[in-house]
Amino acid sequence: MNEVKSKYEIFKQRVHIIIYGTNTVAGRLFDLILLGLILLSVVLVMLETVKEFDGKYHTFILISEWVITLFFTIEYILRIITIKKPINYILSFYGIIDLVAILPMYLSFFVTGTSVFTVIRALRLLRLFKILNHPQFSSQSVHLRESIIASRGRILVFMYFILISCIIIGSVMYVVEGDEAGFTSIPVSIYWCIVTLTTVGFGDITPITPLGQFIASFVMIMGYGIIAVPTGIITAEIAKNMPKTRESDKKVCQNCGGHEHLLNAKYCQNCGHEL
Repeated sequence: MNEVKSKYEIFKQRVHIIIYGTNTVAGRLFDLILLGLILLSVVLVMLETVKEFDGKYHTFILISEWVITLFFTIEYILRIITIKKPINYILSFYGIIDLVAILPMYLSFFVTGTSVFTVIRALRLLRLFKILNHPQFSSQSVHLRESIIASRGRILVFMYFILISCIIIGSVMYVVEGDEAGFTSIPVSIYWCIVTLTTVGFGDITPITPLGQFIASFVMIMGYGIIAVPTGIITAEIAKNMPKTRESDKKVCQNCGGHEHLLNAKYCQNCGHEL
């Protein structure tokens, strides 16, 4: 005999589909609304630090933050009561972030100034990756990840070369320029080299001797090439794997996202969906 579900059980089931069902229309709409509120909350916290804006719209900002906090609180409670093992969600990465995101506003009753920490709600934007859990996006992310992993050896060697170069150039500049130009120590000189090499150029330390200016010019020119090298390494790896990716993209299951199929496969080996 089939067990008749209570209204509460039906409610939990429907809410569970909306909250956790990223593959449903209602679930995706809920996640988009959630992301919009997270962005709005972060913007409000940032505007609160602008004294002119806060002085004029302080009440509006405070009410808006409390409304958003109440929404997040209800969402957090619903996530707990609509799953079979709530402890799995509570102790999960997203569960901890969700809890930390709503605590500051409530703690502001007891400790002043804690409401500004609601900016950590920006961490909840990581849920965007769950919304993008679509076969087409998944395929591209796998391709990018594999290219970066394949390039990591060359990038590490390149970074080691840059580190050694900065130490050597910084040490030389310390000897050439000295305290008069602001090169008070080798670590400070290495800092100058990194700032110059990355073309940031704060200008807090500048060489004054002709030799130091010549070395600085060489470092500036070298910086343009250095910026392009990691990008070129990864781009070359992506280009090398592109034909393979294009062929495999034709065999990505639009139902479950599986992509490890034979070239002549007609059906998904995971769910049986037609490719």
